[in-house]
Amino acid sequence: MKDATLCFILRGDPTREILLGVKKRGFGEGKLNGFGGKILPGEPLRIATVREVEEETRLVLSPDALRPAGTVIFLFPFEPAFDHHVHIFTASKPRGEPQETAEMAPAWFPIDRIPYDRMWADDPHWMPLVLDGKRIDAVFTFAADNESLHSWSICQED
Repeated sequence: MKDATLCFILRGDPTREILLGVKKRGFGEGKLNGFGGKILPGEPLRIATVREVEEETRLVLSPDALRPAGTVIFLFPFEPAFDHHVHIFTASKPRGEPQETAEMAPAWFPIDRIPYDRMWADDPHWMPLVLDGKRIDAVFTFAADNESLHSWSICQED
């Protein structure tokens, strides 16, 4: 199982917008998602998150600006190489303007109109909790098509 990070960048106080990006290549190609990815050997989670956000959006975040929002385990029994243990963060007030990169095409979306139909099937089940300030621990198991959900569980805390 691969360890990874995922960060949702929020704008406004109260939050009015979320930055999402269309994945342009690799795992999840064509889907909207937050920003993140692999953790290098020995790399702290916050540093990996900041690095991945900058690589995918050209935005600069302070590691101290990251708010831990929990973990999600994604299981793909029919393609175990896709299994991920993802550490979720939210952040606001990045430096710079989001730019398209070779991997992602970022765009701002109203927080009350997130296009879940363009995202992974699990996202509408847990993202609203995270965006509401909850911390979650969740497990999602995907079906044989590696797209639809077979089962899931979510534990949350304030």
